[in-house]
Amino acid sequence: MTEEDKTLQIVHGRVKWFDPSKGFGFIVADEGGADILLHANVIRNYGQSSVAEGAAISVNVQMTQRGVQAIEVLSIEPVQGVTLQLSDEAGPMSLEEVAALPMEPARVKWFDKAKGFGFANVFGRSEDVFIHIEVLRISGFADLQAGEAICLRIAYGKRGRMAMQVLSWEAATRNGG
Repeated sequence: MTEEDKTLQIVHGRVKWFDPSKGFGFIVADEGGADILLHANVIRNYGQSSVAEGAAISVNVQMTQRGVQAIEVLSIEPVQGVTLQLSDEAGPMSLEEVAALPMEPARVKWFDKAKGFGFANVFGRSEDVFIHIEVLRISGFADLQAGEAICLRIAYGKRGRMAMQVLSWEAATRNGG
């Protein structure tokens, strides 16, 4: 392999699929071409344990003997134009309104993908914060692990505090929210 083959290139695309239990998935580049391998270690280095199918993603890629592979995640973007319905009595919130909420550092208490929800604890607060799988998906995650450090944007629903956005701890501290 020549040095030219090892040159990094930034690619923007969408996650085709990602399976944390298999430890990899694939990205489809916006400009087309062969699928790009996305290894779990690359996602972990970004500060997440998973990434949602269809999430917009920007990565540094490198050509290897086995094809194009992502070697660094630069950004993961939620689906645009989505609104979130908090509860029956609250109106929907746009992603822009959600982004205006303060970030709160938290740790995942538990999350059950099959049930479609879980809970986190915010540092310095005693009550649990509800996390719905749909919020996770539009935040660019596919799953959460118990003990995982995250940042949450939280609003009040009729049953208490609810996550409106989930950010990886590393991404939130790197981007300043």
